[in-house]
Amino acid sequence: MRRLLLALRPLALAVALLAVAAAVAHGADPLPPGGADPALQVPLPGNSQDPGTNLSILALFTLITLGPSLLIMMTGFTRILIVLGFLRSALGTPSIPPNQVLVGFALFLTIFVMGPTFSTINDEALQPYLEKKVDATTAISNAEAPLRSFMLKQTGKSELAMFVKLSRQEAPKTADDLKLTTLIPAFMISEVKTAFEIGFLIYLPFLIIDMVVASTLMSMGMMMLPPAMISLPFKLLLFVLVDGWSLLAQNLVAGFHL
Repeated sequence: MRRLLLALRPLALAVALLAVAAAVAHGADPLPPGGADPALQVPLPGNSQDPGTNLSILALFTLITLGPSLLIMMTGFTRILIVLGFLRSALGTPSIPPNQVLVGFALFLTIFVMGPTFSTINDEALQPYLEKKVDATTAISNAEAPLRSFMLKQTGKSELAMFVKLSRQEAPKTADDLKLTTLIPAFMISEVKTAFEIGFLIYLPFLIIDMVVASTLMSMGMMMLPPAMISLPFKLLLFVLVDGWSLLAQNLVAGFHL
């Protein structure tokens, strides 16, 4: 459990840094020297308060709520979960493994894949910020760089060019000039595209088994017997013989170009 908490610590940092960014963007001091943050003080009846403070609180809680979802879409979680879903469908077991098991498997594989990135964020953004060596803006910039580098490695050139064209902005000269609002959707499309390509390859051997079983049953005149019922044991046998889970996990991790 302690190892899991340590692995999730950089992920929690990114959410916290995004929350601090909201406060900075609205002109609030994230760590006021004289006590509690005024933006977090509850206004009492009869007291006047700047409306901008309420907007800062609203933006803060919005980012805290949406932060985990945004971070999931900025990591390899989407690709891994879609591939696992394709595998379950190809095997013909729509409820085995359960959704909770697939999501947990995808989460821990994502933590493993993103380990170097999270370590860089922890060393260059979280620890300096906690030690008050850098301000919130610098910490956010330092945390953004490793995530940007990871997403650029996984994003296809065609998807990136498409979103740059759709943005109707001048083409960036370097990768650092590329806005996150352009990079993130291009990365998400690339991840879904890659997951579907892997899913196609996963389906092929199981599709062949289904065709052979269906042809055999038809030639024997057993057309009323569902082919899926007969092909399922052969699919499971094939998957076990090739050590499917280890093979799939190995290729998923290797696919992220670590």
